[in-house]
Amino acid sequence: MQEFFEFRLLPRVLYKSGLVAEMGAELSSLGATKAFIVTDAGLVKSGLVEQVQQALAETVEVVGVYSDVPPNSSVIVVEAAAAQARESGADLLVALGGGSPIDTAKAMRILITEGGNLLDYEGINVLERRLIPMVAIPTTAGTGSEASNFAVIKDEANNVKLSFTSPYLAPELAILDPQVTQSLPAHLAAATGMDTLTHAFETYVSTESEPMSDALALGAVEIVSNYLRDATHHGSTNEEARGQMLIASCMAGIAFTNSYLGAVHALAHATGGHFPLHHGLLNSIFLPHVVAFNASTVPDRYARLARAFGINTGGRPREEVIDDLIAGLRQLASDCGLITQLRDLGIPEDALPMLAEQAFGDGAVYHNPLAPTVDDLLGILQAAW
Repeated sequence: MQEFFEFRLLPRVLYKSGLVAEMGAELSSLGATKAFIVTDAGLVKSGLVEQVQQALAETVEVVGVYSDVPPNSSVIVVEAAAAQARESGADLLVALGGGSPIDTAKAMRILITEGGNLLDYEGINVLERRLIPMVAIPTTAGTGSEASNFAVIKDEANNVKLSFTSPYLAPELAILDPQVTQSLPAHLAAATGMDTLTHAFETYVSTESEPMSDALALGAVEIVSNYLRDATHHGSTNEEARGQMLIASCMAGIAFTNSYLGAVHALAHATGGHFPLHHGLLNSIFLPHVVAFNASTVPDRYARLARAFGINTGGRPREEVIDDLIAGLRQLASDCGLITQLRDLGIPEDALPMLAEQAFGDGAVYHNPLAPTVDDLLGILQAAW
């Protein structure tokens, strides 16, 4: 029996179709009067940013919009956006988008509240007080950033992804509205959905796993296995599938905030730091190979994940069940139209040793159930290549 664990439920989470249009009334509890929106150019073009502005205007003044957040945000972007928000007099940040705008807003909070250099706050629990309040509205169902206390920001000068971790980074309010994800392109629905699945898998086998995050992780796996294909291929018409994926993403985000991630994310962070590739796609590629690497260490845990994934496990040898699970992960990615090999993304084979070295230094690797060496990580990269 587990002797001790700590579980944090950080944001207030609201779910409803059409909730974005009604969210103005939910902001009064934050005590803010001037909102600053953080988003990307695509969401401006879609008209969604205008909808959010109209909803906010019922309660607060919208004093600015920063819409130049790229798919992999950087220190330079955070600094520019924070300067603009500070100049506007904003006392509330509203992040609209996928993981990149939400993580950008989280990092902006540090600079707006504390000042100084963003790099000074890298690491775990460096922050010591509450930050400017924040609302997160995810437009993808994958990162779980709306419910986590992590922010991942690229340091372009050194081609590495930096992690910022603190309970103070989690948004005060997360708005889950399936209507804002219905125009999400199929390839992004697939990649972000596999990101959710990876969060759940890595949380459940983490060295820091505990009962409450276990339950959330298993629930997220079950939802993804049942709804990701429909959310990918019929997302514009199947609101239930998109809504369920939003819920799964948030559940997995809360889970990994409490129990952390593993080697899949270490490898994806290293690879994404050097190549401009979608984080969820990289997780999708690495996940089956890391399951194979970890399988002998936590076979019972993977068997339980297999049951949640929909695989018949009754009376069957663990090895056979896990083989079916690995095949099922690859089949799900393929069914959703995702690339499954690094070589097909243009990553040169001679880059793999460098990526292995960098992944070995990533904090996520320390919570993997089987501690990998650099050679182990290189072997996973080679298998994925």
